[in-house]
Amino acid sequence: MDETTYLDVKGMHCAACATRIEKAVSKLDGVTEINVNLATEKGRVTFNKNRTTLSDIINRINKIGFEAKKVIQNTAQSESEKRKEITVLKWNFIVSALLTFPLAWAMFAHFHFISFIKVPALFTYPLFQFALTIPIQFIIGFQFYERAWRALRSGSANMDVLVVLSTSAAFFYSHYLTFTSSNSTVLYYETSAFIITFILLGKLLEAKTKWSTTEAIKKLYQLQTKTATVYVEGKEYKSPVDHLLPGDIIILKPGEKVPIDGKVIEGNSMIDESLLTGESLPASKHLGSNVYAGTINQNGLLKFQVTKRDSETMLSQIIRIVEEAQGSKAPIQHIADKVTAIFVPIVIIIALFTFAAWYTTFQPGDFNEALEKVIAVLIVACPCALGLATPTSVMVGSGRAAQSGILFKEGGFLELLGRCKTVVLDKTGTLTKGVPQITDIYVEHLSRNAFLEIIGAAEIGSGHPVANAIVHEVKTKIHSLPKAHDVLSIPGYGVKATVYGKQVVIANPSYFQKNDQGLHSEADSLVAKLEAEGKTVMIAFIDSRFAGIIAVADELKTSSIVAVSQLKQLGLDVIMLSGDNRNSCKTAAKKAGIKKYQSEVTPQDKASIISQLQQNGNGVIMVGDGINDAPALAVADIGVAIGTGSDIAIESGDITIIKGDLTRLVDAITISKKTMKNIKQNLLWAFLYNIIMIPFAMLGFLAPWLAGAAMAISSVTVVLNSLRLK
Repeated sequence: MDETTYLDVKGMHCAACATRIEKAVSKLDGVTEINVNLATEKGRVTFNKNRTTLSDIINRINKIGFEAKKVIQNTAQSESEKRKEITVLKWNFIVSALLTFPLAWAMFAHFHFISFIKVPALFTYPLFQFALTIPIQFIIGFQFYERAWRALRSGSANMDVLVVLSTSAAFFYSHYLTFTSSNSTVLYYETSAFIITFILLGKLLEAKTKWSTTEAIKKLYQLQTKTATVYVEGKEYKSPVDHLLPGDIIILKPGEKVPIDGKVIEGNSMIDESLLTGESLPASKHLGSNVYAGTINQNGLLKFQVTKRDSETMLSQIIRIVEEAQGSKAPIQHIADKVTAIFVPIVIIIALFTFAAWYTTFQPGDFNEALEKVIAVLIVACPCALGLATPTSVMVGSGRAAQSGILFKEGGFLELLGRCKTVVLDKTGTLTKGVPQITDIYVEHLSRNAFLEIIGAAEIGSGHPVANAIVHEVKTKIHSLPKAHDVLSIPGYGVKATVYGKQVVIANPSYFQKNDQGLHSEADSLVAKLEAEGKTVMIAFIDSRFAGIIAVADELKTSSIVAVSQLKQLGLDVIMLSGDNRNSCKTAAKKAGIKKYQSEVTPQDKASIISQLQQNGNGVIMVGDGINDAPALAVADIGVAIGTGSDIAIESGDITIIKGDLTRLVDAITISKKTMKNIKQNLLWAFLYNIIMIPFAMLGFLAPWLAGAAMAISSVTVVLNSLRLK
């Protein structure tokens, strides 16, 4: 019988680490599937309990140098533990950078064209450089030796192996010169220090990125309630949510969060479901209506029957989709590790061949000469330029984007964005303002101001989004409102009140239909027209006489039409997906210039539709602002969260547009394309540098100090090219 278990896995530092674990565990008899997520530091393993045990799997992972344990509760990593790890990385980088600074300054002494820069004599003193480099190489840099040994022991070679070889070659050759040569000032301690310091910076940024990817999951878990009020034989008692079973009866009071999915069996109320649908207006709940965990009851008492277990609720499914989607994304920033998996063995073979050729053929028996050529090869083949090629472009490009209010969660997403061919837009809060606003007012028998004064007074204490929209509009025209008396909420419909001694009823059309209060044909036609446009319609009766109609809608942002047009000009296929009703979506899509749209889609539907779009091979960008968009944002190749929306959407997205202006997405795509071009230029230079310089070093045309200078120039070239993005 197969069993699926989640594991916490510590000690992973690159894509090769996750691959090694998967390779080792998959060899165990009975393991049918193993997936290790580098970003969340978790693993999911499926195995046959009759053929292997969880202990065997954990022992195999621990044996190859990592630390694994079963996840007791599938929640995000503890904050204190992760912050401690980031703090250690930060201080390692700071100390390494401070110790590297004098070595970097000393490099100026090697170049005559910048001789005007004064270098303190102490900084060029060999023993001083030796003392500075020892803690960088063997204390701070011990982690690279450890990981390189683990990689080699498991039969693979990653970036750590080449880092260890090149830094060790530079350090030990410099150590050799320090204690054997009395007049040499050409040392390579700064080469070792530079490489380790730059890589530590990358590891620090990577650790912070990993931590940010867990924030969405943590906040989603926080939406879940721990207890519920259960109703049994006329009595109420508190019960843990995970003890509830389908068929249990739950009492839900005003202001409470729905603890579990169910179906209403008694009562009327309005529930804020923006968590799931993205709809800014609360949904009316009555007999037979479904309610969902994590949504908020507003004003009525509800009694509902549980229909799903805690692990099967809509919210639980959203959490699961986000977790699995985050784990399925390939981390682009680790592409250098994949390249060096081939590059490292080739460089080692070239170095050994060079030593043999010089020791046996070019300078027979001269060990020092052969060793010098080997060190030149290793130094000139140092991965510094290759390692800087992508991150420097990403750092400059993302910094430029930040100036425009565009934040990239990871540098890899800056690279991916420009490749995508399809953009999927949420409606509410993304294309629209996300806040209901008055769009139409029709008045009979009263002046417009008198009508607004009366309904404003009746609605001022409601707190309902539609009521808030009405009051906001009224206050722009009338500064002082009369006091309303006998205010009574009509759950699911509207409000009753007495204003100036007049009986006022403001409710949706279904209320008046229920009470057989019809409208004349002109008003009835207007209501039908407004509802066909996707607007929420409220009807006012004063002293049992029809007085007017108010229509409320979530209007398009002024920037949305321009943004959609620009996205089309960039060659993108624009699609709108929304949980709103068909009329509302049709109206919004037409105004925005979008031909492809789907309405009344659930969060799972959005994720499924995006998965289908991805099957054609074109990358998909999802833009949203609500918690309901979190699964779609996570499934998409690039998730773009509108910063004015929910925190969970922002955390689930790969990119955040702070100001909520959709035209910023166009800017982000443009920056992405330019950055990608810059990255390709950097990688081309880094590879050409190695292709040209390694043969020079093999043939003896590059002394070690020249090899070090060439390595430095290659890195500077990459950085300067990246700075052009500014």
